[in-house]
Amino acid sequence: MAATTVTDSGGVRIITEVIPSTDPRAAQLSSGSRPLASAISSFQVRGFRKAQPKVLGTIHIFTGIIHICFGIILTMSEHGNPSIPVASGIFFWLGLLLLVSGSLLVESEKRDNILLVKTCCIVNMGVILSTLVATLLHTTAITHNIPGCQANVLYQLRPEWCFSPENKMMSNGLDSIFVIFSFLEFCVAVVALAFGYNAIKQHNYTRMVL
Repeated sequence: MAATTVTDSGGVRIITEVIPSTDPRAAQLSSGSRPLASAISSFQVRGFRKAQPKVLGTIHIFTGIIHICFGIILTMSEHGNPSIPVASGIFFWLGLLLLVSGSLLVESEKRDNILLVKTCCIVNMGVILSTLVATLLHTTAITHNIPGCQANVLYQLRPEWCFSPENKMMSNGLDSIFVIFSFLEFCVAVVALAFGYNAIKQHNYTRMVL
């Protein structure tokens, strides 16, 4: 038999009823909690969608393709004396990470899955760290001379193209463009991480209250 208690607090009457497991209503409440949990998850994911994850994911996919394409071109053109970014492979592993992050963000627009949001947050944390490393590598390349033009040995002869300032300007311009791309990717990842963390926090809090 169900036990009922009545409590008055601040002009509000709270009625608490404890239903034993043998009561048929307990099975109904248990089966009804699943749609409720699904609705809560959907509500929290909708909060994450306020960040427009499809747009953010499209930016990451687009910039990831650019990184990989330029990585292939620069690797082939600098196979003898690769620059610091090319030698580090930043174009490829950052490009692949951006493709994964972008795909997850686009997919989160379609599915009401809080686990997918958590995965997006983890991947975007990796994107944030990777863009910081990429910025450091590109700025270091700007401050250094073109590969193959360093005068490490006294009276060492350097190729004629080393004395052309246009080559260094072009190299610096390319690295500057990728610094801007890294800043854009960093901002996108921060926005996705902030909204994702907020959705996860609300989801955990709601589950605890239930």
